[in-house]
Amino acid sequence: MQSANFTAPAHFFRPSRSHAIVVGGGTMGADVAVVLCRAGCHTTLVETNTERRDQLPQQVGNGLNQLQVGDRIQNLHTAASLEDVDWQKVDVVIECIPERLDIKRALFAQLETLARPDTLLASNSSSFPISAIAEGLSSAGRMVGLHFFMPAHLTPLVEVVCGKQTQEESAQNLHSFMRQCGMVPVLVKRDLPGFLANRLQHALAREAFYLIDEGVASPEDVDAAVRFGFGFRFLAAGPVLQRDHAGLEVHCAAGATMYPSLAANTEPARCLSERVAQGKFGMKSGEGFFKWTPETIAQERERYQKLLLSGLSLLADELPPVRDADVEQQ
Repeated sequence: MQSANFTAPAHFFRPSRSHAIVVGGGTMGADVAVVLCRAGCHTTLVETNTERRDQLPQQVGNGLNQLQVGDRIQNLHTAASLEDVDWQKVDVVIECIPERLDIKRALFAQLETLARPDTLLASNSSSFPISAIAEGLSSAGRMVGLHFFMPAHLTPLVEVVCGKQTQEESAQNLHSFMRQCGMVPVLVKRDLPGFLANRLQHALAREAFYLIDEGVASPEDVDAAVRFGFGFRFLAAGPVLQRDHAGLEVHCAAGATMYPSLAANTEPARCLSERVAQGKFGMKSGEGFFKWTPETIAQERERYQKLLLSGLSLLADELPPVRDADVEQQ
């Protein structure tokens, strides 16, 4: 499952022999810590908010319990600030702070002065290219985008995104590191807006919401068409491999018929923009396309995560093994 045309690095960090810092103890930061702790990586979560920091061991522990490795919580430590970290022992830093370019740039400027020259510096930003975050920094060569998907510990994919100045060795090292954490890393050679997976996802979403706007199908039927139709098959094969199964000539002929009528709007669909204007953001506001209560939110999240865990079980033979301390001792 290596990325095509990707050369393994001559040397790389091993999770069970490394110290990783996750900056930001929100939902994403906690889930990334689960990924690292599962692989036996000595992990420090830096969170300045005292109340949130105190909740992190339980939050990370819950994630590890979901993966049936609850004892790996021993790999987690927390810190109140960057100054509380022994930077000479840090091999990898993963930034998971709020999506504001100014504070991300300020953080990496600080990391440049704190971390060892060979420490990998990664950003989980989904909005900003790593080139923009690294602009003007002498550490740009070892800065890499590392984009996880929520929930990070239950979604195997992670994007390793190269900026304009990212050194190939840095990307290779981070790619190998994440594979040893049991993730499925894909190499994104150019940091376009949306990188790889979100570009594909938004292409689908544009057509989905266009069909809702046009009254072709309801939101429920759009979801059903994806989940129980072609999306169901995506668990077994992606769109490229699926076309080899079906026949390229069949896809090519269908594309010639459909492409001229596909949505090509350059702004979000009306059914989206109107809801946003009305403050209907989804679960966080109690209503989006559907209405939500605390009870139905809890039920939906339980259902959602249960299915993700089942999917992990189905794909177990195709996922990279976790290279943790126990494995290395065998």
